[in-house]
Amino acid sequence: MSDSASNTEDSIQIEIFPSRILSPETAQKLITELYRIDGIIRVIVQGSRLPEKVSSGPGTGEKVEHPLRKPIQIGDQVIELKISVGRIRLEISNAETKEKVRSVCEKVLPFSFEFREGYFFRKQPTVTDYAKFGPDTDPRMLGMVDPKSKGNQLVFIEKQEEDFNDTDE
Repeated sequence: MSDSASNTEDSIQIEIFPSRILSPETAQKLITELYRIDGIIRVIVQGSRLPEKVSSGPGTGEKVEHPLRKPIQIGDQVIELKISVGRIRLEISNAETKEKVRSVCEKVLPFSFEFREGYFFRKQPTVTDYAKFGPDTDPRMLGMVDPKSKGNQLVFIEKQEEDFNDTDE
């Protein structure tokens, strides 16, 4: 993930919509490969929430052991999936990055997917953005918050700068 927050005006927004819900293993593989591509400004992963507890019936309050609720590792962060991954939206800096993203999807996804370009991220703050982040929020955060989410459910992963300098010169 790269570029600055103020550099979102000339960006391209794309959506990857797989024809199936992604397993945690496939989601991890795809997101890890996307993480390695330079030129990605921001990413949002969307899908149906996976319940933590039974909400009604005889087992009310019992913990749900859902097979899709597994931890995945992206970079050096481990994240527990709280959704079943249904679509991934990206904001990227140029058309070259778009082609890299498409080739990663073709390589990683063993089934068909839709690859769309459009407007998926907000450019102006909403009432929810204002309530969650205040008046001077980072433009990269606009439209990326679920009104029902708790503050600790939003995950930020910033690409670590790799040191390419050799010390054996």
